[in-house]
Amino acid sequence: MKNVFLLTILMLVKMTTTNAQSNNAAAKYTYATVPTQFVEANGIKVAYRSYGKTEDVPVIYFNHLTANLDNCDPRIMDAIAAHRQIISFDYRGIGATTGKQGESIADMAKDGIAFIHALGYNQVDIVAFSMGGFITQEILLVEPQLVRKAILAGTGPRGGAGIPDVVGKTYSDILKGLFTFRDPKFYLFFNQDKIGKAAAKDFLGRLKERKVNRDEKVKLYTLKKQMKAIKDWGNEKPMDLSVFKLPVFIANGDNDRMVPSPLSNDMVERFPNAELKIYPNSGHGGIFQYHVEFISQAVAFLTK
Repeated sequence: MKNVFLLTILMLVKMTTTNAQSNNAAAKYTYATVPTQFVEANGIKVAYRSYGKTEDVPVIYFNHLTANLDNCDPRIMDAIAAHRQIISFDYRGIGATTGKQGESIADMAKDGIAFIHALGYNQVDIVAFSMGGFITQEILLVEPQLVRKAILAGTGPRGGAGIPDVVGKTYSDILKGLFTFRDPKFYLFFNQDKIGKAAAKDFLGRLKERKVNRDEKVKLYTLKKQMKAIKDWGNEKPMDLSVFKLPVFIANGDNDRMVPSPLSNDMVERFPNAELKIYPNSGHGGIFQYHVEFISQAVAFLTK
């Protein structure tokens, strides 16, 4: 009996030490330095970055149209990593992830589910931005028990008015970016007033903080495929969001040109356990313009 007791104590000490070592190792990283890893899921090799505290349910970040790993805002990622394990990844055919781009938002959701299970998780929290919010809703439809909490920013519901128009607006601002030698996100994510332009410059500067081992650039072929998937999804029959009881935090700017701001109000009415934050004088990238405020609200939501 005494030996069993001593063995149990030793095992607990070892587990505590291992967890502490894991968290200490994770703590030395920022999003600018965390290494890229790979895992096989749904027939592809998925590129991902993972850091932060590992003893809790992880947070999976679902990113926007044509976003690779370097398009995650390091301020938001680092702030969440201080409290939770945060994992970002490249969609199929994006960046360093293999395979051809998924043909539909539903396909992307299946890949997301496979990726989560390949990492060994049966439940996660999700932070999703723009197209990532579309994918998250499809995940809820397929495997609702997989998601414990969700933050949906700059996004809207399936079949939402104006979602198919994302295609034309995106191509227009890509063209504008080419003529002005600017990243299209400067126009797509932010208002074109003095405050919005300053926020855009600050945000795009943050995305360049990672100096080594940056991700592979997104191909034009992938942009076309994702645009078609978004247009098709926007024209599909609306989803019944009232059946999903999980806590949901919905955020957006008050002047979102890509996914119209009223769709955020629509979603908060349709999810039975949702709260809403609309940031003033901001566009699609409201959470990036107001990243300090968003971080405080997101961390409080994810840790309560």
